[in-house]
Amino acid sequence: MARPDQIEIRGSLMADKELAGLTWLRVGGPADWLFMPADVDDLAAFLSQLDADIPVFPMGVGSNLIVRDGGIRGVVIRMGRGFNGVEIEKDTVTAGVAALDAQVAKKAADAGLDLTFLRTIPGAIGGAVRMNAGCYGSYIADVFEKAEAVTRAGERVTLTAQDLQFQYRQTELPEGWVLTQATFRAPSDDPANLHARMEAQLKKRDETQPTKDRTAGSTFRNPAGFSSTGRADDSHELKAWKVIEDAGMRGATRGGAQMNVMHSNFLTNTGGATAEDLEGLGEEVRKKVYETSGLQLQWEIKRVGEPAAK
Repeated sequence: MARPDQIEIRGSLMADKELAGLTWLRVGGPADWLFMPADVDDLAAFLSQLDADIPVFPMGVGSNLIVRDGGIRGVVIRMGRGFNGVEIEKDTVTAGVAALDAQVAKKAADAGLDLTFLRTIPGAIGGAVRMNAGCYGSYIADVFEKAEAVTRAGERVTLTAQDLQFQYRQTELPEGWVLTQATFRAPSDDPANLHARMEAQLKKRDETQPTKDRTAGSTFRNPAGFSSTGRADDSHELKAWKVIEDAGMRGATRGGAQMNVMHSNFLTNTGGATAEDLEGLGEEVRKKVYETSGLQLQWEIKRVGEPAAK
């Protein structure tokens, strides 16, 4: 088994690569290694040869991520141009994991297929599948057909919904496995209707969410994760923003971090925040919400890596 720099690749490999510029919150230390595979063959060959003791972390566009200030040990695998294709056949849409959610929604709409709920979700398809992303009452789990992945040992596998065990804002995927593409089966509708619906969704989003600020989308899951039927649903009465506001934490700050004044469930880098500022403020919010309501907020933003050395 080999170190990353001993493996012949067609993509790119960088040592001690700073990750802050690759995340929407613009924080985080370096990865020991950053590997950007050229395609699935390149990825599979790399993982099959990589020393099994070296951890692997797949990364998309960094839209729902805090990388801690000490960075990430091991190899961060960032999926790029070789994984952003979108193909449509009859009522199915197959998208590479690096394809942006918004672009997939628009291309599906052009073909008369309804994946409109993806239009306002920040990020790419890999993260959307991993987190069972959803809004307006629709979720990835509702349209999911299958996904392709490469295991930590470099084997290619096809995953079903049963394999992924979709839950509210999470799925089950073995450590080090890397999603490469996903296929969705979408209901049909008139393209004009679909595009009009997406325009209305965008307008509503821009009126209610701080889309021009440096955030990572919703910080915490809504408190009541699953409906009584077992279906993931965030249309219940308890909203994370409401319990944060009721706890008096709207606009709360720590260093350069703030709970956004426009929408209190959006953790924001107002400029110069560290990952410690952001995660620390989030934990302060969780503590205050628990003290005032007895509710334990669960992070929706993924936090990875190590804190800065003291």
